[in-house]
Amino acid sequence: MVLEADLHEALRTLAATPRLLVALDFDGTLAPLVPRAEDARALPASAEAVRALAGLPDTTTALISGRALASLRTVAEPPADTMLIGSHGAETWTGPDGAPLALTPEQEDLLARAVDVIEQVVAAHEGTRIEFKPAGVVLHTRTAADDVADSAVSAARAELARFEGLSVTDGKRVLEISVITADKGQGLALLREAAGATAVLFAGDDVTDEHAQRTLGPDDVGIRIGPGDTAASFTVATPEDLTEVLQELVALRSSGARS
Repeated sequence: MVLEADLHEALRTLAATPRLLVALDFDGTLAPLVPRAEDARALPASAEAVRALAGLPDTTTALISGRALASLRTVAEPPADTMLIGSHGAETWTGPDGAPLALTPEQEDLLARAVDVIEQVVAAHEGTRIEFKPAGVVLHTRTAADDVADSAVSAARAELARFEGLSVTDGKRVLEISVITADKGQGLALLREAAGATAVLFAGDDVTDEHAQRTLGPDDVGIRIGPGDTAASFTVATPEDLTEVLQELVALRSSGARS
């Protein structure tokens, strides 16, 4: 892919900012989507670009994902000082002094009820899978037939509607349920403040990433990977195309673009 002139110019301007935050979704962004979430891995060239950015002065890298933090660390293998947002903002890691996520007894009870619903849905719908998170549970339907997936999501939503206090969000062949109301926009705001960033690059591929895209200002650069309505200023087709964007940013940030 040859970068469009307006995207290249936006990256050049971004590279000159005093303190840069590069915050990236993982699945579908750094890593191609795969049927089994545990098999996902970042494209090697994208992972190398993130490591290069993390090593540059006045540059902070972050991953902001729907995955639980433990899962994100396993599949992404981020640089040691990369900040992490997991579970769509419910889990955060901005350094070793951060407090771990803790649920109230009421939230623990609500989560147990939600888990019971999804376990029953998975048992009744072939090809669906369950994922457990510290503050939520996920119904995965990527390996189910389309009609089965639709039926599973409908059944889950109907049962979950009986409980107050749940956040239920659709993603790409997933239904995310959380007992904490949080989104990637809130997560990105936290990262921006923690990094003291004067500008941000954010890239993501899913509807859940649009919460973050909508927080971006005129000095920031938002990139959507793949088709779909988006608040991002720019769109690229594939994670492989994003690799080129990240490599170009490394080159610009490493060169006289900041001078």
